Amino acid sequence: MVMSSGTIMGTLEFVVDDDRCYGCGACIGLCPTNALSMKELLAIVEQELCTYCDHCIPSCPVDALNILGR
Repeated sequence: MVMSSGTIMGTLEFVVDDDRCYGCGACIGLCPTNALSMKELLAIVEQELCTYCDHCIPSCPVDALNILGR
């Protein structure tokens, strides 16, 4: 399993599971800070913009999004 790191704030880390994400884009429009984008059919998080609000996580049909350290 490959995990793409995202924002690291204290002990929290937003990650996208590269093996699960297939680029459906369901998470992109839900981010209030526009921290998520797509690159080569993979969700990418803009590290300095993520606020760990969790709006995107339930939208993922394959559970590829997670915040570690909670």
